[in-house]
Amino acid sequence: MTPYARRGVHGQTVETLARRVLSGEIPEGATLDLVALQAELDVSLTALRESLKVLAAKGMVDARQKRGTFVRARADWNLLDADVLRWQFAGGTAAGADLSLLRNLGEVRGIIEPAAIRLAAVRRTDDDLTALDEALTAMSRQDGGPAHAVEADLAFHRALLAATHNELLERMEMVIESGLAHRDEIVHSSPHGTDPVPSHRAVLDAVRDRDPDGAETAMRALLDQAVRDLDLVHGTDSGEEDAR
Repeated sequence: MTPYARRGVHGQTVETLARRVLSGEIPEGATLDLVALQAELDVSLTALRESLKVLAAKGMVDARQKRGTFVRARADWNLLDADVLRWQFAGGTAAGADLSLLRNLGEVRGIIEPAAIRLAAVRRTDDDLTALDEALTAMSRQDGGPAHAVEADLAFHRALLAATHNELLERMEMVIESGLAHRDEIVHSSPHGTDPVPSHRAVLDAVRDRDPDGAETAMRALLDQAVRDLDLVHGTDSGEEDAR
């Protein structure tokens, strides 16, 4: 999905407003001064209203007679929307909030991917295996840098969801990828990350063998390692935090 910022003035306006809301610069319940925003952002009132429609569709703002356009309560925001997730990570949030969001997404992955991999092990086709093999081969390359490592990992997990042949699970890639991409950027840019290939190969081998129990076990081990890698980079202990 192309980031809004790459879609011209409209996209840049959407991203600017979204990040201000998500960061709390424009707080929940605040009424927006459209005339002031129009002048500050140097856009037409029509362009500003069109940008606000995007945020309204994501539950972030609303408009009422006599009140005007205002920021809705966070409980109303579509936090699983891929753009909303990306905006939060790209907005330079505080390290603690950033890590908390990554942990929340990690828990979502822990619910979705072990169950999905069981379906993939039963339903995978030769084409699915080819896509997984290609992603794993790309992951094993050492000369591509962090950006290449991130894309290879995304391709692998995207192919796993596709191998379930469940179109609703396939759509979950938009949720998983936002957190996975940000987590990978942190880990693969650090000297503390471990080699991801063995854990991913174990998942693929079980899927290839049509072994749903083995695939689930391998996926849970992969996710556990992902948490440990993130803790190592951040210098935290998730077990200690959970005990608090």
